Amino acid sequence: MANLDLLNEMQRRAVLQTEGPVLILAGAGSGKTRVITNRIAYLIEECGVNPWNIMAITFTNKAAGEMRERVDDMVGFGSESIWVSTFHSSCVKILRRYIDRLGYENSFTIYDTDDQKSVMKDVCKKLQIDTKNLKEKTILGYISSAKNEMISPAKFATENATDYHMSKVAMAYKEYQETLKKSNALDFDDLLVLTVELFEQCPDVLDYYQERFKYIMVDEYQDTNTVQFRLISLLADKYKNLCVVGDDDQSIYKFRGANIRNILDFERVFPETTVIKLEQNYRSTGNILDAANEVIKNNFGRKSKSLWTDKEEGELLTLKTFDNGFEEAEYIARDIRQGVSSGEFSYSDHACLYRTNAQSRLIEEKLIQNNVPYKLIGGVNFYQRKEVKDMLAYLKTIDNGRDDVAVKRIINVPKRGIGATSLNRVEDYAASNDLTFFEALMDCERIPGLGKAVTKINEFVNFIRVQRSKLGYNSLKEILESIMDGTGYIEELKTENTEESLARVENVEELLSKVVTYEESTDEPTLAGFLEEVALIADIDNLESGSDYVVLMTIHSAKGLEFPKVYLPGMEDGLFPSYMCINSDDPTDIEEERRLAYVAITRAMKKLTMTCARARMLRGETQYNKMSRFIKEIPGHLVDKGQSTGRSTVGAGSFGGFGTQPRTGAPTTASSGFGGMSAADLFKSNAFDKPKSTVKPDNSMSMLVKGNQMSKADGLDYGPGDRVKHIKFGVGTVVSTEDAGRDYEVLVNFDTVGPKKMFASFAKLKKI
Repeated sequence: MANLDLLNEMQRRAVLQTEGPVLILAGAGSGKTRVITNRIAYLIEECGVNPWNIMAITFTNKAAGEMRERVDDMVGFGSESIWVSTFHSSCVKILRRYIDRLGYENSFTIYDTDDQKSVMKDVCKKLQIDTKNLKEKTILGYISSAKNEMISPAKFATENATDYHMSKVAMAYKEYQETLKKSNALDFDDLLVLTVELFEQCPDVLDYYQERFKYIMVDEYQDTNTVQFRLISLLADKYKNLCVVGDDDQSIYKFRGANIRNILDFERVFPETTVIKLEQNYRSTGNILDAANEVIKNNFGRKSKSLWTDKEEGELLTLKTFDNGFEEAEYIARDIRQGVSSGEFSYSDHACLYRTNAQSRLIEEKLIQNNVPYKLIGGVNFYQRKEVKDMLAYLKTIDNGRDDVAVKRIINVPKRGIGATSLNRVEDYAASNDLTFFEALMDCERIPGLGKAVTKINEFVNFIRVQRSKLGYNSLKEILESIMDGTGYIEELKTENTEESLARVENVEELLSKVVTYEESTDEPTLAGFLEEVALIADIDNLESGSDYVVLMTIHSAKGLEFPKVYLPGMEDGLFPSYMCINSDDPTDIEEERRLAYVAITRAMKKLTMTCARARMLRGETQYNKMSRFIKEIPGHLVDKGQSTGRSTVGAGSFGGFGTQPRTGAPTTASSGFGGMSAADLFKSNAFDKPKSTVKPDNSMSMLVKGNQMSKADGLDYGPGDRVKHIKFGVGTVVSTEDAGRDYEVLVNFDTVGPKKMFASFAKLKKI
């Protein structure tokens, strides 16, 4: 039964506005699910609407299940007739009944991701498409995007006729669709596209469902794509009783095809729209909401609204700045432990939300070291991720080759064309001769029946031997880089060019940073020592038992959730917002990043801590980034700017923002230097000022190292203005040298890669 007394004024208005198109702009934590369920109950009880005529649609099975449960509890008898479903499930029901109108049999098969890959593999083989240059998964990504925009194979071919690369995709798209139809099969995108096609080609079918669904409600409307918008528009076209609920400020799935214009242009498409704003927030304190409002108002492409609460102002937001990412992670782990020890919070009250999955590695390690239980949501432990395990398997094989599991894991990663039959023969030979699997591979020419596989096996064995010969001469970082490049592993992931593959690249690069950290903080670094350290860190099964644990997850995964205490690490330009968005030609990219920041801030109920680092190791290189522009958009009176009591941290004011002059410096990579800044500009900008530290740093710092390998150089035979040569970066000019106590810090402007700052004893620069 609907209970309007439990609703605020705007929520009641949303429930009572039953006729015509309605746009409910539901801000974060504003109780939108309560509105939807009460609206359904009100339609049935007070308006006399038959439950059969109501459709409630959302995105995930979980959300649909929760909505169904709430509707059943509230409506009671007759609720089973209400159509509560996801977009895809709704389309399956419709197509099972009417898809024969489109030339399919009603008993069609739905292909999952693996099925799609198998079909595309055959398609590429038939069309002689080189999958080394154009991956099957990449082609499927293009096809999915085209279907989301309702672009047919013929139209796709016309639009890409002059592009050689995309014309190949067009050929594959056409062949792929023909193959599916011959098999009477649909992929998930087809479910939506063919339902729209059915409605457009068969007016009687459309009319049947328009009569069936006289009242339609759509949740999370900001996440709809073009084909979903068309589907809903067709269904609602007769009676116009369409109520959509969403928040344009939380539209963060552009990479999945979400079209924010669907919600921004709703009134234009449906001119008689009633707009209702749910702005009262029941989740967060006043200061957190004020910060979120101040950040998001910098976006131009949005509906005007402002969250408010009748709760107390609460604590100020906390901002901590650190010398590096290690101290940042250490602070988070210790602060969580302290909050739990004081009895103020439980572990499960805490969430650490980050922009990219690769950021979890340092935080995981510090939580383990501080005996803090945690669980990754929507992901797996860093050292259990496929790409990380692949690289570690290569390193294990290089270390001794006796780990059969590791060797078997990588023998065909990336694919080398060594078939299962050949590998079974190698395994049988190993067992018969009491050899390890790798020893059998080395003896492959004696194994009968291998044929052409012998050449491919020898190539693998020789690659491992070459890498093994480098031990003791090359750094572990150089060996891992050689694996990444020599196998083509990274190149293959980059060519795939999907959200998942690029995230996997970031994870491998984070492992590279771990290698560098290990080498810099160990007296006598060895490959065996590194693998041993990783093995100890990776063994965290005992920490994930029970329900009281800290949650680690990406901000994208956190949408819709809430936590009493939230940490946002890595708040730096180049990380969040991402470097790609900062340098994008599309201004809407940075707006999507700002919406992501808004989502992150509004996950916090009581306390929000934002952290950033002056220097952070990314891809094995130390980078110097400015504080995130999103932090600088928060007014100073909302943030605790006092002197930090954490390890090696300072107040907000000394790192830029809040009425102070920001520190300058842009992200640097091995290939691009510091975002185009000259060495002179960097030097003048004080981007490399030595950070003040209240506590002597420990040996976990990537910037301070020990041991014979990195002992302080006995004076320098070069100085500012001299030309020097580096083994990797080539020739450059020394900009400055500075005595850093344990070593000399040298800033060099290299001719090819720009400015680099390094320790003299590690750089081994030669004056020329």
